[in-house]
Amino acid sequence: MPDPSDATAESTAAFPERVRRARERRGMTRAAAAARVGRSYEWWKAIETGRLRMPRLPMLIRMADILDVSSLADLTGDDRVTASSYGNVAHPSLQRVKDALTSYALGVRDEEPETPEVLTARVRQAWQLWHGIGDHRTHVADVLPALLGDLQHAARAWDGVPRRRVLVELAQAYHLTQLYLSFQPAPELVMLTGDRAMAAAQDADSPHAIAAAAWYMNHVYRDAGEAHEARVELAMLAAEMLDKDRGEEDTARWGLLHLAAALSYAKVGEAGSADHHWDRADHAATKLGTPYAHPWLIFGRGMVDAYRLTIDNDLPRSGAAVRAAAGLNLEAMPSATRRGFHSIEQARAYSLAGEDIATVHFLAEANKLSPETARFNIFARSTVADLVESGAAAIRPSARALAREWGVRAA
Repeated sequence: MPDPSDATAESTAAFPERVRRARERRGMTRAAAAARVGRSYEWWKAIETGRLRMPRLPMLIRMADILDVSSLADLTGDDRVTASSYGNVAHPSLQRVKDALTSYALGVRDEEPETPEVLTARVRQAWQLWHGIGDHRTHVADVLPALLGDLQHAARAWDGVPRRRVLVELAQAYHLTQLYLSFQPAPELVMLTGDRAMAAAQDADSPHAIAAAAWYMNHVYRDAGEAHEARVELAMLAAEMLDKDRGEEDTARWGLLHLAAALSYAKVGEAGSADHHWDRADHAATKLGTPYAHPWLIFGRGMVDAYRLTIDNDLPRSGAAVRAAAGLNLEAMPSATRRGFHSIEQARAYSLAGEDIATVHFLAEANKLSPETARFNIFARSTVADLVESGAAAIRPSARALAREWGVRAA
């Protein structure tokens, strides 16, 4: 159990000590933490040793995000400092999705359940909305509440093989809900959806569904600061249930799980292990061929190359990240949402290198590709606020335009 004296010490600690303790709880090195906020190892060390003063609000938001603290006051010791302008802003449909997740149908519904075939088609359509052009969060939120309710009803009503098929689709619907909830002020529901998806996949007794659930649980674990050993163990246990030589579905999910392990190691600064698992994901993508992309997981050559950039961003590899960003071609990736996310990663690489013009360019590209991906991304919001105030004169008008569109109030 936690030592009560830790809480007392935390409440009285100065800002540098609070930052150090939060970082150590995440199991992150100084270099890894610095890279993820676009600063050098020396900068982060100076923060923790008190040689630099507390940074401005946009950088504080970024630090709080990567350190997974529940409130800026956990770092600053001042409840008056708020992240409301830059942090997790709520999507207009958030309450409806919350209600769908936390409403329990304890009675018996009179209507017949939909068939597994009909439900599979509806889930496929929901994925198309998520990966499509436009406001993907808004589009998918319009169908999620009813879809979740109908899948839950069918899972209770059907038996045997039909029930297991429905459970596979229910797990996917929970994955979609988890994605919708990302970058929203509802972290407890992100954990809930990840857990429910894994439970449904296990009840379905489907190695493919379990593998996908492990990929999404890795996102939950990374965001919650779970030890990277636990995240990697989950991914590798799920990978052992697959045969990478059996067919495209096994190969893609096997590669996806090694990509999960690579990302987990990168976030704590373990470069060798990150590179090893990325190589295995790369092997799977090469085996599947350049044109291949999984229809909803999007695993394939483009995704593996794009996450190479994320790994270089999370490790202190500024030069490699910029080279990866410059060489990344996202046009063939069959998901506007993912193209938007990886464009933000390109912006993060150039931010790490201190190249403001390229940073704004790729943030604007992300906004064109997937407006709601950019609008709700904490890095994008805090970076735009920072550039409005202190960026080069040539890019301030572009930064201000993005800030206005995203509802970001500059400090």
